[in-house]
Amino acid sequence: MNHSNVPPVEGRSSQRTAWRALSYLSVAVVSLALGVAGTVLVLRSAERMQPPLRDAEPSAHEGASAPPTPSADHGGEHPQEAAGKVVYVSPARQQLIGVRTAAIERRPLESSIRTVGTLAYDETRVTQIHTKIAGWVERVYVDYVGKLVRRDEPLLDVYSPELVSTQTEYLLALKARSELGASPVAATRSAAEALFVAARDRLRLWDIPESEIETLERTREVRKTLTLHAPFDGIVLERNVFPGQYIAPEMPTFKIADLSRIWAFGAVFEYELPLVRLGQPVEIEFAYGAASRKLQGTITYVYPEIDPQTRRVKIRAEFENPGLQLKPDTYVTFVIRVRGGERLVIPKEAVIDTGVTRYALLAHPNGYFEPREIEVGPPDDDSYPLLAGLDEGDRVVTSAQFLIDSETNLQAAMQSMMGMHGMDMPAGEEGGMEGMDMPMPGEETPPPPEPPQHRH
Repeated sequence: MNHSNVPPVEGRSSQRTAWRALSYLSVAVVSLALGVAGTVLVLRSAERMQPPLRDAEPSAHEGASAPPTPSADHGGEHPQEAAGKVVYVSPARQQLIGVRTAAIERRPLESSIRTVGTLAYDETRVTQIHTKIAGWVERVYVDYVGKLVRRDEPLLDVYSPELVSTQTEYLLALKARSELGASPVAATRSAAEALFVAARDRLRLWDIPESEIETLERTREVRKTLTLHAPFDGIVLERNVFPGQYIAPEMPTFKIADLSRIWAFGAVFEYELPLVRLGQPVEIEFAYGAASRKLQGTITYVYPEIDPQTRRVKIRAEFENPGLQLKPDTYVTFVIRVRGGERLVIPKEAVIDTGVTRYALLAHPNGYFEPREIEVGPPDDDSYPLLAGLDEGDRVVTSAQFLIDSETNLQAAMQSMMGMHGMDMPAGEEGGMEGMDMPMPGEETPPPPEPPQHRH
């Protein structure tokens, strides 16, 4: 038998090994090609889903409405530059958080300076009573401090031997004038008249009332005592005489204060002094009971020195005191009204003060709010004079502005994140900035209206 055409066993085994290696290599090449093709396909799909890059930051409301186009009315500035600061709050949300607004208006500025004050006696209406003769007190009619006395009311009776002798001299001079008045000698008539006038003037200089002198002329009877009378209506502040006491002209008997007009003292700070002037209207307010009414007065004096301890200047005002109801040493609230010219004003509640800048939330139509930096002057009681930042007629938020401001700040932070690589969101999705205004339970969120156009 011929076996020359049959391959050896070792040759067939090597051939099978080569084919098996070629099969493995083919499978590896096909797998690698499929992987590369899949990777390219995935990358192209992700690139198609990426939105185109924008030059400006995305608007707070893109997806709800198309962004405005550049306009020549705004100097060519794109409104999206201002839209980044605007936040939308739905009407339902505004009602929930209690948003209120007020208009920027022009009106006269009226402010007030308030300080603690005290009432005091009018020093120009305080009198000390002295006798002009020495003697002994026979009777005291006003016998306690604080008593109210009326004009010409008797205060005390004093016995003075000098007064008795002067009355006797006056009666003798009166008799001599009547007897010698018809004398043919002119010198005699003149001497009699001069003696009478001298005695009468002496009584007057001792404060003897004219009515008592006339009574002395009529009755021709010498009075033993002299009665002192009150010079005006007032309150007795001091009493220094008692029955039987010897008094002299240098000794004060009574001290009386007229309370029909009263003083009020207050103090203002050094920086408030330019706002205070003589003749300026002032009010005092009382804190207790029926005295809580306000009384009008006038500043009559500004003291020349500044207290080095408190850096305040003392001022004085005068008030009428009908019925003597105002009591000295009473604490009051001293209110000085300061009136300025007509200015553009913004309510105090609308101003947000960061310590460095001040700004307000401008209320645009259709529920949009925008923070505006403003400049203001010294405030009055309820508003600031507006120097720059807003115009007359603009409406600003006066309540819940901090809640709106927090949403504005959050919006700015989200926009900054959206501008980062890989964080940009497609317009129209719920992840946009319009989603920040959370709906009420059971409420359908309406699409927000067009954002306001930026103005200069």
